[in-house]
Amino acid sequence: MADPGRVRRIAGVAVLVALGIATLVAPAAAAQPAEPEWPAAEVRDDIERILARAEFREPPRTFLDRARDWVLRQLDRTIEALVRAGGAGVIGWVVVGLAAVGAVVFAARFARGVQADPARARPVAPAPRRSARDWGADAEAHEAAGRWRPALRCRYRALVAALAERGLVDDVPGRTTGEYRAEVDRAAPRSAAAFDDATALFEAAWYGDHPTGPDESRRFRELSDRVLEAAGR
Repeated sequence: MADPGRVRRIAGVAVLVALGIATLVAPAAAAQPAEPEWPAAEVRDDIERILARAEFREPPRTFLDRARDWVLRQLDRTIEALVRAGGAGVIGWVVVGLAAVGAVVFAARFARGVQADPARARPVAPAPRRSARDWGADAEAHEAAGRWRPALRCRYRALVAALAERGLVDDVPGRTTGEYRAEVDRAAPRSAAAFDDATALFEAAWYGDHPTGPDESRRFRELSDRVLEAAGR
């Protein structure tokens, strides 16, 4: 038979353990935030306030818009009435035809009355392309001031402009040196080797930040002369 004292001790320990677990769990449960409740009226007010913003408003309709819609509605109602009446004779369909012609004429007049903004319709003239002489003058000005790196860039731009003036390349802003190489290879293969060397000299100075001075400038001018001579001055 079980000892009553031992049973009471075991029960007491179980009660203490249960109380300890409850003490640990209760704060954690209390720390959980309650799920917020949003009143329906408040949600509806927020939605109406958002939809009332300018970006959600429809543009105002002009008088011609409303008149065009009215004509189309009347035409739809007339056709529907004739169909329900089993096609009420030739006269009814003549009326519909005249109304349709009137709607077309109205739409044509409406389209002619809407004119594009002259400022937007005017084509934008492309920026004038600089000539090889202009780039050459810039190169000489940089060289006179001892700015050899920008001078070499201007020499390269002058060479590309000279080839463009001969119709061998398209001098378009944003084109890469690789694209110019490909065009020269295709349009002036005799100039390709010298143009490759000139391009490599420009890339080393401009992109590779290699030391640039009078020797590099003189070498580039020699290569440029060879390119243009092989391409036919």
